[in-house]
Amino acid sequence: MSAVEFVRVLPLTDLPDGERVFLELDGQAVVLLHLAGKLFAVGDVCTHDNAPLGDGEVQDGQVICPRHGARFDLSSGKAVRLPAVRPIPTYAVRVSEDGWIEISRTPKE
Repeated sequence: MSAVEFVRVLPLTDLPDGERVFLELDGQAVVLLHLAGKLFAVGDVCTHDNAPLGDGEVQDGQVICPRHGARFDLSSGKAVRLPAVRPIPTYAVRVSEDGWIEISRTPKE
């Protein structure tokens, strides 16, 4: 098994708590969220209809698709409310010693 490769994204100070930023990571749309002191990176696509997901409201650790109300767990990517049944990609996130947010180049398995 190969080591996880991380990509430096932005300084943690540039993403205040409660905010999100949209990125492209190796051709994939990703949204990075800073919520209650925790960082989450998920694919910016609802698996129900391939629509953007990142602008959705966040409640109880879940992002809600703004189109049809599907919900996804931000930690696991699991679809927790219909109409979505497939999970969204999630990415490992860490903060480097010098304060930069880094995201894994490939989704978690």
